Amino acid sequence: MNAMVALRQYQTVNTQTQLTDADPHRLIQMLMEGGLSRLAQAKGAIQYGQVAVKGELIGKAIGIIGGLRDGLNFDQGGEIALNLDRLYEYMVSCLVKANRTNDVALIDEVADLLRIVKSGWDAISH
Repeated sequence: MNAMVALRQYQTVNTQTQLTDADPHRLIQMLMEGGLSRLAQAKGAIQYGQVAVKGELIGKAIGIIGGLRDGLNFDQGGEIALNLDRLYEYMVSCLVKANRTNDVALIDEVADLLRIVKSGWDAISH
């Protein structure tokens, strides 16, 4: 078996195990980590001229941000949830534009924003 195939299978099993064992707080952290990873990969794909890969990775990042947005609880979150909703909407619009224009600065901007949100989320004790 190819070492890369084995590594991917291990990562898939490891991720599935983490998902099964994770509480809701950890699931949000994992989504954010996945989003940051896809953004870094998309940036690399742009730099190496891999157009199809870039589009797929940006699409996955948009899906992850959509998942974060869908998970917002406006009843409990109030103004914070509304502000996050607007921020996630902005991130998606930036990524759509980055996909269209191959603008790595927009990907960096979204990654920076997501890191800020993640650091706040990480600081919450659950």
